[in-house]
Amino acid sequence: MLTILGFAMIATFLVLIMTKKMSPIAALVLIPALFCVAVGQGAKLGDYVIEGVGNLAPTAAMLMFAIVYFGVMIDVGLFDPIVRGILRFCKADPMRIVIGTALLAAVVSLDGDGSTTFMITVSAMYPLYKRLKMSLVVMTGVAATANGVMNTLPWGGPTARAATALKVDAADIFVPMIPALAVGLLAVILLACVLGRRERRRLGTLTLDEVLVTEPETVLVGAGGGPDRLTKATGTGGGATATGATATGGTGDAEGTGGPEGGAVDEEFKGLDPNRSTLRPKLYWFNAGLTVALLAAMILELMPIPVLFLIGAALALTVNFPHMPDQRARIAAHADNVLNVSGMVFAAAVFTGVLTGTGMVEHMADWLVGAIPDGMGPHMAVVTGLLSLPLTYFMSNDGFYFGVLPVLAEAGAAHGVSPLEIARASIAGQPLHMSSPLVPAVYVLVGMAKVEFGDHTRFTVKWAVLTSLVVLGASILFGII
Repeated sequence: MLTILGFAMIATFLVLIMTKKMSPIAALVLIPALFCVAVGQGAKLGDYVIEGVGNLAPTAAMLMFAIVYFGVMIDVGLFDPIVRGILRFCKADPMRIVIGTALLAAVVSLDGDGSTTFMITVSAMYPLYKRLKMSLVVMTGVAATANGVMNTLPWGGPTARAATALKVDAADIFVPMIPALAVGLLAVILLACVLGRRERRRLGTLTLDEVLVTEPETVLVGAGGGPDRLTKATGTGGGATATGATATGGTGDAEGTGGPEGGAVDEEFKGLDPNRSTLRPKLYWFNAGLTVALLAAMILELMPIPVLFLIGAALALTVNFPHMPDQRARIAAHADNVLNVSGMVFAAAVFTGVLTGTGMVEHMADWLVGAIPDGMGPHMAVVTGLLSLPLTYFMSNDGFYFGVLPVLAEAGAAHGVSPLEIARASIAGQPLHMSSPLVPAVYVLVGMAKVEFGDHTRFTVKWAVLTSLVVLGASILFGII
């Protein structure tokens, strides 16, 4: 009965948020509360919620101070050079913009933290998507899937959990999987090409001038200061014409007009207002050094991540904005994101607390493992890879790697399948996992991009499943599992 109710609770939650009948926060709280009563454990609801909140409180604290820290870094201009480089590559071409999204998300994912990746990626790309009227779910879907592939880095979490659960070395899991993960990342880039071409066809042929003459709008993505605009630089030459960048691959040229003095248009975008009052160019290398030191400390696990971000945020605010009114203004500028994300995390604590406390997760895992036919024993690595898709989507990584994976490994060992093969296969589902409603970082992504979680889920899941299957298929083809 608990197995059926567990699946029913998850299905009810997903249907309600995807059809927008309830907000994610309301659904995360009310649906598990109702099902907790339905299984006859309503009296223990408070205990389950408090336990869930206790487990997720460090994550919520980390996200709160990470948002403040990286929000301040965006305010002061730390990422402006990266933004300018990406935007120069993208120009006004929707396909380049989507590919740029995938590449930027993949590169920033090297720090191993999904929230950081999404904050930087959305801050850089959001103004372009808005200006060209591109689909924002394309941005969130590509960013989440790229981050999911890179989330398998040994310091990203899943690989370390698999190594700990099965008592093997993380490097022995990750290094042989590099070719398969590279194929997965290539699949994300190809997906970006396909989605970008689709956006290009939908929007038609755009020139630089057509993008620039539209009414400017204020786009608040944590930049703090002024409006984020796509601007053009004008030269001082006389009467020269410039070729606008086309959104159809650059085959058709459109003549652009010069600036007020008839100068040539310099095809350069700036996604963040270069004149905002919060810029601190004289402190650029201090901020860069602080960020590198913070990420290095995270990777080396010198201190708990929430503590690192708490200290980092305090230092960033104190050095860049020494006056109290300025500090309060920066905190207020990012309060909306902080409240939305932390509220979502604590709401998710209700869901995970009930799912775990009532025993639903355990019964669901036992049922799935028991449903595997005996003849599939020699192929337990492949079975593990396939199961990692739904299980890491409907469960936390901790629940899957510490609760289910040891059982699968034991079943595989009985048929001569090594724990290393099981561990490698278990990380194949991470591209899908990063869009799970149980992953706090995904709420940073959809919140900053101003995308409904249900819209993101409906769009992204199919592409994330395909990417996970590509990783699994490549690992089989290369003989990794």
